[in-house]
Amino acid sequence: MVALAGRAVDEVRRRIQQEIHGHRGRSGNPLYGIRNILRCAAERLTDKQHARLAAAIAADERHDAVHVAWQCAQRVRAAYAHPDPAQGRELAEQVVASFPTCPIPEIARLGRTLRQWKDAFLAYFDTGRASNGGTESINGLIELHRRIARGFRNHNNYRLRMLLIGGGLTLDPPQV
Repeated sequence: MVALAGRAVDEVRRRIQQEIHGHRGRSGNPLYGIRNILRCAAERLTDKQHARLAAAIAADERHDAVHVAWQCAQRVRAAYAHPDPAQGRELAEQVVASFPTCPIPEIARLGRTLRQWKDAFLAYFDTGRASNGGTESINGLIELHRRIARGFRNHNNYRLRMLLIGGGLTLDPPQV
């Protein structure tokens, strides 16, 4: 969900950039210069980065939409990062309730997506913050190596390769 929010900010930045300049971002354009800052958590920004963000937003009143989108993404991030799951859930419920009515089309679309996935989004706070990140990581490794290992004709060799890269098998001899 945090990645979706970040993508929405990027889309707003690109759209505003295109509307103002008629082309993609280039060196020297204020919004293009802060594209990496917009991907960071607000609490991790240095004073210099905060100043660059403020200067880029102040450069044109049309940049305010990018700033609002960034603040919305920070609200999604804050819900997940809150130390108290109950308060994190409250923040998440506020996000689900408020984003679909946002005048910025990309954030409204994010809000509709979050509303559709509301049960899964809020389940994170009810399950002791469990996620399927580990499973997705192993599946990603297997997919990567499956593309590399297509030349295997022996199913057992392929299976051993997948166990090896997934951490389920080691080649070290047992210690006695």
